[in-house]
Amino acid sequence: MLTRLGPPLTVILLTGPILIGLAGTLLPAFGYLPALGGMEFTLDHFAKLLSRPGIVTSALLGLASGLVTAGIALLIVAAFIAAWAGTPTFSRAQHIVSPLLSVPHAAAAFGLAFLIAPSGMVARLISPELTGWQRPPDLLIVNDPIGLSMMGGLIVKEIPFLLLIALAALPQIDLARTRALSASLGYGRIAGFVYGVWPPLYRQIRLAVFAVIAFSTSVVDVAAILGPTTPAPLAVRLLAWMNDPALATRFMAAAGALLQLCVTAAAILIWIGLEHIGAAIRDHARRCGLRFRHDRWLGRAALGAMMLAASTVLAGLATLAVWSIAGLWQFPDALPQSFTAKSWVATAPRMLAPLSTTLLVATLSTLIAVALTVLCLMREDETGRIAGRRALLLIYLPLIMPQVAFLFGLQLLFLLTGTAASLPALVLAHLIFVMPYVFLSLADPWRAFDKRYEAVAAGLGRTRLETMLRVKLPMLLRAILVAAAVGFAVSVGQYLPTVLIGAGRLETITTEAVALAAGGNRRIIGVYTFLQMLLPAVGFAVATIVPALIFRHRRGLRV
Repeated sequence: MLTRLGPPLTVILLTGPILIGLAGTLLPAFGYLPALGGMEFTLDHFAKLLSRPGIVTSALLGLASGLVTAGIALLIVAAFIAAWAGTPTFSRAQHIVSPLLSVPHAAAAFGLAFLIAPSGMVARLISPELTGWQRPPDLLIVNDPIGLSMMGGLIVKEIPFLLLIALAALPQIDLARTRALSASLGYGRIAGFVYGVWPPLYRQIRLAVFAVIAFSTSVVDVAAILGPTTPAPLAVRLLAWMNDPALATRFMAAAGALLQLCVTAAAILIWIGLEHIGAAIRDHARRCGLRFRHDRWLGRAALGAMMLAASTVLAGLATLAVWSIAGLWQFPDALPQSFTAKSWVATAPRMLAPLSTTLLVATLSTLIAVALTVLCLMREDETGRIAGRRALLLIYLPLIMPQVAFLFGLQLLFLLTGTAASLPALVLAHLIFVMPYVFLSLADPWRAFDKRYEAVAAGLGRTRLETMLRVKLPMLLRAILVAAAVGFAVSVGQYLPTVLIGAGRLETITTEAVALAAGGNRRIIGVYTFLQMLLPAVGFAVATIVPALIFRHRRGLRV
C-alpha cells in the first residue's frame, strides 16, 4: 500500500512547487499582487525592465553562456568517449573525472578564480622568471566583460555531469559490435562512433544537455564569482532586484524572471536547431563516404581537454586549501612564507550556525528523496512498468526550468503564508532539486538487480517485504548510499533556493562563501570554500566505507 503513494507524491513534489511558483511569478510580472498594491494587470513593469541600462547585454550573456557551455562540454565528452571508450585509459580518466561531480559549483568557481586571477596561482608559478612581473598585472581576467571566465568555470563542472550521464546510457547501446562493424567498413574510431553510436546515445542524454543549458543560462553563484559586473548576467541582477528594500521593485523582478525563462527557452530552441544542422552535416558526410581514418590526433586532443578540465578543478581546490592556512603570501611567491590556522580559528565561531543549517537541510532533503525514490522503484517492480520518457521528462523538469523563474513565486507564497525562512520551507526547496539527482543515480542500479535472488528468497518461503528488507536492500546498499551522497552534495551546493526561501535568516556554507566573494579576503574564502568542498567528500566517503565495514566478511558484497 505504501508503495502506491511513492509516484503520486513524487509527481506532486516535482510539479506542484514549480506550477505554483510560476503562477506566483507570472501574476506580479503583469502587475497583479494585492499584497503590494498591484490590483490591475499592466505591461508597465516590462517596459520598466526593458528600459534598464544593459538589460539586453545581460540577457545575451546568459544566452551565450548556456549555448557555449553545453556545446563545448558535450563536444569534449563525445570525442572522449568516441576515442577512448573500452580502453584502460578511459577507465583511469573516468575514475579521475567522476568524483568531481560532487564538487559544488561555487567551490569550483572560486578555485578557478584563485588560479587564473592576475595574482593567482598560475601567475605566481610563472613569475617573475617567465613574465618579469614583480606585481600582479593590470589584466581583467576574472569578471571579464564577455563572460569567458564564467563559461570556463561552468564547462569544467558540466563535463563530469555529462560524462556520468553518458556512461549510464552507454550500456543500452551495443558499442563493441557497432565499433567492430564500422572498423570492418574502414571507418575511423571517431567516425564510426558518430555515425553508429552517437544518434541513439544522444537521444538518451538529450534531457541532461537541456538541463546544462538551462542551468548555465540562469546560474547565479558562478556568475556572481566569475561573471561580468557591468552589466552582470540577468540572473544576478534579478537576485539583486528581488532583495531590494523597495518592495515595488519586486514587480520588475517578476518581469525579469519571465524574461529569464524566455532566454532559457530561446537557448534550448536554438540548440534544437543546431541539433538538426548537426544531424544534416553528419548524414551528408556519411552519404559522401567520409571515413576519417586518421583521427588519432582528435582523440588525444579530447583526452587532453578532459584532463585539463579535471586538473583545473583539482588545482583550484588545492589552491583554496593552501589559502585557508596561508600566512603572509606576497606576489610573486609561489607559496606562503608561513602556514597558520588563524583563519580557521577566527572563522570557526561564525561557521557553526551555517554549518548546522547546511547539514540539517541536506540530511533531511536527502533522506526524503531517497525514501520517495525507493518507493517509486518498488512500485515499478510491483507493476512491471518502467518509467517512460514522460516520467523522465518529469524528473528533469526542475533541472530544465530556470530556478529564478519559479523560486521567486514560491518565495512570495511562503511570505504570504508566514512560512518564509522556516526550516520545512527550505527543506522543500532543496528537495525539489535533490530528488531528480537521487532518482537518476539509483534507478539504473535498482533496475539492473538480478531478480533471481528474489525468486530464490520466494522459493524459501520469504514474503515480499522480507525479501526486500533482507535481500534486495542490503545488496543495493552501496548504490543507495551513493545516490544519497549525490543528493547530499546537491543540497550542499544549492545557493539560489537558500537565498530566496531562507530570506537571509537561514544561512548555509554556500551562501556565506558566495557572499564573501565581494570582500576579497582569500583566506576566509578559502576556509568556507574548502569546508563546502569537504562536506560532499565526507558523504561519498561514508558511501564507500559503510558497505565495506558492514560486508567485510562477505567478499561479493564488498565489490
